[in-house]
Amino acid sequence: MTTDVEERIEEELELTEPKLWRVIFHNDNKTTMEFVIFLLLEVFHKTIDEATAIMLDVHTKGAASVGVYPHEIAESKMNLCINSARENGFPFVVSIEEEE
Repeated sequence: MTTDVEERIEEELELTEPKLWRVIFHNDNKTTMEFVIFLLLEVFHKTIDEATAIMLDVHTKGAASVGVYPHEIAESKMNLCINSARENGFPFVVSIEEEE
């Protein structure tokens, strides 16, 4: 048995899906193709074929989307990639942007 108050609260609460964010890899002249593939395999769990195709898009088009996630996950994956790149001496650039 629900009360009038409970019914009003349920009506006022509107659940919304979290906004999604796109993780983007950017091409540079120093980061190796092998390292980009490594990140795609280890951080984004892509297959070798998917990773190779994305790496080639980054290389030929200048940038490519590698996945779409809620903000916290996208930011975490971006930071993991950037930190790994720095630890390995690469200036690799990774960004996130809100999905439209």
